[in-house]
Amino acid sequence: MEFAEFAERASAIEAEPADLDVVSLVADLFAAAGDDLAVVARFVQGRVFPAYSETKLDIGPNYCYEAIARAAGPNTDREDVEAALADAGDIGAVAASYDLGGQQGLGAFTSGGGRDALTVREVYDELAALAAAEGAGSQDEKITVLFGLFNRCSSEEARYLARLVLSEMRIGVGEGTVRDGIAEAFDVPVESVERALQVSNDYGLVAETARDDGEAGLDDIHLEVGRPVQAMLAQAGTITDAVAEWGTVAVETKFDGARVQLHYDDEVSLYSRNMEDVTGALPEVVEFAEDELDAPAILDGEVIATDEDGDPLPFQEILRRFRRKHDVDRMREEVEVELRAFDCLHHDGDDLLDRPLTERHDRLADALSAGVSDLALTDDPDEIGDIEARALETGHEGIMLKNPDSAYSPGKRGKNWLKRKPDVETLDLVVTGAEWGEGRRASFLGTFLLSAWNSETEAYETLGKVATGITDAELADLTDRLEPHIRSQDGQDVDLEPAVVFEVGYEEIQESPTYSAGYALRFPRFLGVRDDKDPADADTIERVRRLADTQ
Repeated sequence: MEFAEFAERASAIEAEPADLDVVSLVADLFAAAGDDLAVVARFVQGRVFPAYSETKLDIGPNYCYEAIARAAGPNTDREDVEAALADAGDIGAVAASYDLGGQQGLGAFTSGGGRDALTVREVYDELAALAAAEGAGSQDEKITVLFGLFNRCSSEEARYLARLVLSEMRIGVGEGTVRDGIAEAFDVPVESVERALQVSNDYGLVAETARDDGEAGLDDIHLEVGRPVQAMLAQAGTITDAVAEWGTVAVETKFDGARVQLHYDDEVSLYSRNMEDVTGALPEVVEFAEDELDAPAILDGEVIATDEDGDPLPFQEILRRFRRKHDVDRMREEVEVELRAFDCLHHDGDDLLDRPLTERHDRLADALSAGVSDLALTDDPDEIGDIEARALETGHEGIMLKNPDSAYSPGKRGKNWLKRKPDVETLDLVVTGAEWGEGRRASFLGTFLLSAWNSETEAYETLGKVATGITDAELADLTDRLEPHIRSQDGQDVDLEPAVVFEVGYEEIQESPTYSAGYALRFPRFLGVRDDKDPADADTIERVRRLADTQ
């Protein structure tokens, strides 16, 4: 498929307001994709690689801006692109506004310069090569590859290439739309597509299988050790809700740790909630699994930090270890971690997603002799309260309430898992701006602007600023994290691309004209960085409204 056709169809999808018609347009796109179907199924969502893949583009906005500026001509620089973006608010619109494709030179010819038709496959291959570039000179190489692509683009192609590069496609196509589009394009049951996506987490694989092998092929897709799937999620709820809905409730400790998915088949792999490989950062968990497991398994659990007596430490301590690539041995001595497994997705050749929670927990206990979270079954609210009190006394975060008969639904946040947290209410918010400090803190970012995604306006809306609850050491760390994401600055004010998520406590949500959300947090306090969450996983304006309405 030519990339121009993909861009034309993406434009039609973006312009269509009706959900059902969007699905039909996506189905038509898939039916026309030919050999590029797997790539198109990802591109239409703004993804280049499968969600579970370790391969990431890792392209900062500045690389993209620089490449667009070069393709636009000698009279345009990166600052011009940034200024245009500030006005337009959409990198796709900015790229489309330039007359690209006229700049010849080594970069253009390296990527096949000229106006010959750019194909979807060529875009994928170039971006894959870009993702593989590392080491000295890789920055210039990435910009050159991007320049070569933009140099071959029409305005409409540039619009969607720029969005794709920055994972900001936003044409109204989410995972559900792609699922329904696959089902409609290839006349297969949507339930079969849904199940295949749950166990594979690969939209390209599922689309091709639906086309080539139909329903039978989809039903033959299974969990695969070493291929992570999305974690099942919980929503807030009460003991009364749980008892009224299920009668008997499965009660577990809610650990103040980092979610991991453990895969074992001779070797151990560990994945974060966002399916990033964190195996190297957690060698003692690897050693534990190697000692305990003797059959292929996929387990769900939390890694918690513990003191010398084995008691749990705060969440911030586990973040000192999680995803760490350097000085792992030294940090292992400073912060000990342990696995607390609470679910079993696969064991010894059996996929267990559709089995009841109680059966999955039994298989978990068969697989491990230690490190298994206790599961209590009761219909007595007072007993649940006692379990919660013991968990809190032990230093844990609280309890989880689960439907004992429920299946495991990857990526779903449903009513079968409820999290009960007695502490002050918190929000996970994206940092979109900051201010440099003053005096001894002048070299640190010291005040942070908090935002939540608004699906109606398709933009981040501000809710307030947080500056309390942060030590000097934490400010230094936060500055190191956020500086690479600075888009622009004006005096002490800094504009940041949405990349880092803060957990913030607050006393109350108030209506306020000061911030674009129309709300402000009263007495916000920094609790930590949610390293386990991407901006897409943070709380939304819709949740803020619900919390404000129920205060």
